[in-house]
Amino acid sequence: MKNIGLIILVVIIALLSSSLFVVKEGDKAIVIQFGKVQRDSATGDTRVFEPGLHFKLPFIDTVRSLDARIQTLDDAPDRFVTSEKKDLIVDSYVKWRIEDFARYYLSTGGNKLQAEALLKQKVNNGLRSEFGARTISQIVSGERSELMDQAMEQASSSSDELGIAIVDVRVKQINLPTEISNSIFQRMRAERDAVAREHRSEGQEQAEIIRANIDARVTIMLADAERNARQLRGEGDALAAEIYANAYSKNADFYSFLRSMDAYRNSFSSKNDVLVVEPDSEFFQFMNTQSGK
Repeated sequence: MKNIGLIILVVIIALLSSSLFVVKEGDKAIVIQFGKVQRDSATGDTRVFEPGLHFKLPFIDTVRSLDARIQTLDDAPDRFVTSEKKDLIVDSYVKWRIEDFARYYLSTGGNKLQAEALLKQKVNNGLRSEFGARTISQIVSGERSELMDQAMEQASSSSDELGIAIVDVRVKQINLPTEISNSIFQRMRAERDAVAREHRSEGQEQAEIIRANIDARVTIMLADAERNARQLRGEGDALAAEIYANAYSKNADFYSFLRSMDAYRNSFSSKNDVLVVEPDSEFFQFMNTQSGK
């Protein structure tokens, strides 16, 4: 009897434990019964269990907990074509949440990765349609908000079949493809190099003009200085000649005597000098007689 009672107690505990389930905070749960989502018998709506402790039929009902919070789909950048047939690399993200839990489960099997793959395809279709209707200047100049709103509207209408509500669609960054960016950068670099060369040539031209002006001014200044020097030298020579003339006119004999003494001193300043002249030469006029006449 004790064994039977123990078995019955174990069975009751097992039934109770399999009849209870807990939904965590941030999640909501649905119950699958015989492969179908359990619905409210009165309204026919899907029974969605809020966070907390709930009951189910043991061994019959299967509970699937689903994340009810807002999710972020931030995938790798994708390539889009504008109305000008030009490629753009667009980096975007999507904010979404589960709205119809039964439809979400039936369309995706409750697999978040599969749901995001399907959602990404629908959002990209909306973005591709909006980018294809606009030029690059329109996209960059200020129509980005309108583009995102219309893309979200298109994606929302197509995502209803997934049981997903799109909260927001945002374009983070728009870039040109690498090959186009490189060509644009090369063209910009060539334009900047051309402008730099032009400024350099203008600077060199101005430098040559300034250098020529300075050289001309230096030449003029040197010529003026040389002219003034020659003028001063000529005035000095004239003044010296005048002084010599005045001195000579006062006492010609004494002046001739001094000039001869200076000539003797300069001629015989070195003992190695040899002077070959006639004894009665005028050079020795002050040495021929004792009086010096």
